[in-house]
Amino acid sequence: MGYSVGQVAAFAGVTVRTLHHYDKAGLLSPGDRSRAGYRLYSDADLGRLQQILFYRELGFPLDEITVILRDPGASALDHLRSRQRQLREEIDRLERLAEVAEQAIEVQRTGVTLTPEERFEVFGEISFDLSYATEAQLKWQHSAAYREAMARAGAHSKEDWRQLMSEAAAWRVELLAAFDTGEPADGKRATDLAEEHRRHLTRWFTPCPPDMHRRIADDVAADPRAFALLVPPSQQRPGLAAYVSKAIHANASRRDGSRTDDEEHP
Repeated sequence: MGYSVGQVAAFAGVTVRTLHHYDKAGLLSPGDRSRAGYRLYSDADLGRLQQILFYRELGFPLDEITVILRDPGASALDHLRSRQRQLREEIDRLERLAEVAEQAIEVQRTGVTLTPEERFEVFGEISFDLSYATEAQLKWQHSAAYREAMARAGAHSKEDWRQLMSEAAAWRVELLAAFDTGEPADGKRATDLAEEHRRHLTRWFTPCPPDMHRRIADDVAADPRAFALLVPPSQQRPGLAAYVSKAIHANASRRDGSRTDDEEHP
């Protein structure tokens, strides 16, 4: 018995668009066809989809899932242990970033220039360009929102930064999953992520109404230094910056005219 793409989408709790993306990427192509020529998924295809969704839930990128499934002798336990090591390394990296966050804030506020080696020691993969910080200060120095954001950043404790960075890392995982599976930038999943980012800024720095978020989106799309503050180089993909910008603009449009408590009380 074969199953249509719509039936499989309903079974698995994914979108038809996602299944088409998997097909196009060569990750999961329906093995049967109906008499009318329509592609049908077999029981074996459903088993493969279950494996894909399992690894995706654990945060494996699609290209790595492809490699895993192509290896008939692959041990799921080996891959899980590898993923566990990666997660522990990410936790260690976030802990290190939290420890040096106060030093980085002082660097911003005093204008001290770091060498490339010192910048790597402070932020690792998180690309923080002091020239970008200086330009932002000159551009927004008369903005009350900018001054509030800098003041609140300077008042964050180590635990605050640890939580902030952990939230940002979790957000990136969801963002990359949406992008990699072909979710539209103006669709619900991507715009919900844009809204989560807006609320993150409000919670940790300054109220971020839609118009301000649009300006941030334009910066992300136009300036690689701004994009690197959201996604480190090793996780960037071609077109991802434009995707984030479009999602933020779409979310801002759906929020126009609305007013929420978080915009007044961060």
